[in-house]
Amino acid sequence: MSITQASPAQARRAHDFQVRIGVNPLSWMNDDLPSLGGETPLSVALTEGRQIGYQGFELGNKFPREPNALRALLGEYDLALVSGWYSGQLAQRSAQEEIDAVGPHLELLAQCGATVMVYGEVADSIQGSAVALSKRPRFLHDAQWDAYAKRLDTFAAYTLSRGVRVAYHHHMGAYVESPADIDRLMALTGPDVGLLFDTGHVTFGGGDPLTVLDKHIERVCHVHCKDVRASIIRQARNGDWTFLQSVINGAFTVPGDGVVDFEAVIARLARHGYRGWLVVEAEQDPAVAPSYTYADLGYRTLQALSARAAATHEANS
Repeated sequence: MSITQASPAQARRAHDFQVRIGVNPLSWMNDDLPSLGGETPLSVALTEGRQIGYQGFELGNKFPREPNALRALLGEYDLALVSGWYSGQLAQRSAQEEIDAVGPHLELLAQCGATVMVYGEVADSIQGSAVALSKRPRFLHDAQWDAYAKRLDTFAAYTLSRGVRVAYHHHMGAYVESPADIDRLMALTGPDVGLLFDTGHVTFGGGDPLTVLDKHIERVCHVHCKDVRASIIRQARNGDWTFLQSVINGAFTVPGDGVVDFEAVIARLARHGYRGWLVVEAEQDPAVAPSYTYADLGYRTLQALSARAAATHEANS
């Protein structure tokens, strides 16, 4: 079925399509590589992001971690808190240990109005190390997958009880990287575990964004809009690069500057009636990819495509 031939059920869902466009501060400063944009004050990112038109920011390493201070800071710029990365270790810790560890971060998100938490599994992850991506960790046995999923379900039920849903981030260099990993995790966990759908990591991980989205769209609760440069990804795979090598050499970019078909992705989200954030996130060196220029391109691309998708479904409903 084409995007212009929606069924009645799809048309009803399209009426529910409501998105806000946010941004991750990676366009200005990098958490994994603090030397990239490390000299840029947070005020510059917030000022420029608001000027461009973004409605909210995800957290980065320069944001305050006290709720009153964070609310006050974002309020100065009329920005919302979108979410914030949480470095989870459920591959090594019990659900209760993770619940105990997440307390301050969960409280920060809940008190500042965020309804999703970006969960990144960092136990044994090589994303910030000098280890090649081919050496990423993997669950080798069914029992390991089952135990991990059970712990994640328990943890996700707890965060949801506080009003914040886990948005699980499939990520290069981690246990859940490939489309097959995503399929297995979603099959083993319940609906409390939401999926953060990241177009860039899906593509780099060997998948087709639309195929993965079609399989798991019912679980998608957060979207990272990251474009990729296919030639750099091929070099990264062929050269067995590390994740950080891939970033420095330009594997990622903003929507509108790479090969991901964002028009089709946004249309699919609109057909489903997705409600939530579309977040521009692109790990790049701001000395090579000027922050304002690329953040502006990403915003304009998503804004235009979202408006077009909404209008198309309104006309066909």
